[in-house]
Amino acid sequence: MKSGYVALVGRPNVGKSTLMNHIVGQKISITSRKPQTTRHRILGIHTTEHGQIVFMDTPGMHRDEKKALNRYLNKTADTTLLGVDVVVWLIDGLNFQPYDDVIFKKLERANLPVILVINKIDRVEDKEAMLAFLAEAQDRYPFAEIVPISALKKTNLDELQTCIYNVLPEGGLIYPEDQITDRPERFLTAEIIREKLTRRLGDELPYALTVEIERFEALPNITKIYAVIWVERSSQKNIVIGKQGEMLKKVGMDARRDIELLLGQKVFLQLWVKVKKGWSNNERSLQSLGFSDS
Repeated sequence: MKSGYVALVGRPNVGKSTLMNHIVGQKISITSRKPQTTRHRILGIHTTEHGQIVFMDTPGMHRDEKKALNRYLNKTADTTLLGVDVVVWLIDGLNFQPYDDVIFKKLERANLPVILVINKIDRVEDKEAMLAFLAEAQDRYPFAEIVPISALKKTNLDELQTCIYNVLPEGGLIYPEDQITDRPERFLTAEIIREKLTRRLGDELPYALTVEIERFEALPNITKIYAVIWVERSSQKNIVIGKQGEMLKKVGMDARRDIELLLGQKVFLQLWVKVKKGWSNNERSLQSLGFSDS
């Protein structure tokens, strides 16, 4: 038996959450095309007859630290490298970006086995270019393995798991074999609502938007959830609510459908949109809204 913690790192929007969800077999980390969708460290626990891989999905590493929220995201990504056994570094495409130099330096300091994962290979048609990049990557850093995959189409995910088990330490299960995440249903519910906002609003989505669950009542036949969507300005509130409340209604319908799948029962969902000026650049506000190191 082998078991251990595996940090998923990379630039924003390279497919870390999609990869973890597909391997674990359940959606526990929200996804969208918008960068920095993931804001918290989330564990995805995958148990097989070979052992247990505990994935740690993290916010994408990025340069911008202008606001307290940006600093929190970078700190969360950095601290994930402490105490893990293996690093899986996702990139998309056959090249390293300028900011990848920062990740190289972080990995050198961490001194851990690193598996380079080249995501979205379904878009690569030039196989010679692929082979050339694999050689270049191995020359640049002593990767334990280099694995081309498509997280979205589930290509080569079994091979990736085999590579991870090859470098994990021996040990028994860290979590019960039927557990798939460390996050409570209340947290997952808030994340589902934020995902639906992200997908519905697209480019209009206020970056400084978060969701807080005020009440979560699990009754025998129904779960009642009361949530607040926090924005920073009144103009953003109008965007989220939409004309005659249509946008908020659609978000609520989308979210309720997924939450019912998560909880396995009927859900009553009530959403409000409120303004908290400057919350994304205020350390105390971040803590009160659930942004912590845990």
